[in-house]
Amino acid sequence: MNVKTITSPSAMTRFVKKARAKGKTVGFVPTMGYLHDGHMALVRNAKRENDIVVMSIFVNPAQFGPKEDYAKYPRDFKKDSRLAKKEGVDVIFYPAVKSMYLPNHSTYVTVEKLTTNLCGRSRPGHFKGVATVVTKLFNIVPADTSYFGQKDAQQAFIISRMARDLNIPMKIKVVPTVREEDGLAMSSRNVYLDGNERREAAALFKSLSLAKKLISEGERNSKKIIRAIKDFTTKNSSAKIDYVSIIDTDELKDIKTLKGRILIAIAAYFGKTRLIDNMILEV
Repeated sequence: MNVKTITSPSAMTRFVKKARAKGKTVGFVPTMGYLHDGHMALVRNAKRENDIVVMSIFVNPAQFGPKEDYAKYPRDFKKDSRLAKKEGVDVIFYPAVKSMYLPNHSTYVTVEKLTTNLCGRSRPGHFKGVATVVTKLFNIVPADTSYFGQKDAQQAFIISRMARDLNIPMKIKVVPTVREEDGLAMSSRNVYLDGNERREAAALFKSLSLAKKLISEGERNSKKIIRAIKDFTTKNSSAKIDYVSIIDTDELKDIKTLKGRILIAIAAYFGKTRLIDNMILEV
């Protein structure tokens, strides 16, 4: 059976409400397409826990800065449809930009505090675009549970807080990062890497693994761990580091001494491609 494609927001909402009225549970997987096994892990979780799985494919212009890669962001709807069908997605919501952002669109969602650190520092306005489109998608696809990947950890924290603060009646589930054999986190942007950059990109996860080892050996000084991550990454690749941070997982603030549940996060450029990765640990 072919996966059903719906392009109209109102038709998508009717479909979900009708399914839930019949007692069906609906799992929702929001994506920007160019699907890989990281997305499929979200689908598998949604499939296991729900009667119906809806996936959205929408490259959201509001979350790209003026010098970022919106126009060239990889897109392949035919391939995405095949992968979605193979994994058991029931419906793809595939709206046009003009149906998501009507003329004179002037309403945006801002999550304060959590958006100022990490990627929020180097990508101003990014999370306003993310929060806005996800709020719109949650209204259009009023599912029981929505699934996000830990690779985009800051995004997942922000969306969870937004859903809580705005009383959105949907459970947010965060699924562990899916990695390549060498540890590189799966990402649609990996396609931009040339052969050498792709090999070097494995240094991100290896540097995080080094940090985990240092912590297991008793190191609690965040500056020393951050320095070790930076030193390892620069010695083992040509990466230009954007940031390395160690933060708490509640307010996403930098911490000096490691304690409790922490997030170690890194962002770096390999050529023109910006990659992110992270690790959550209990200290």
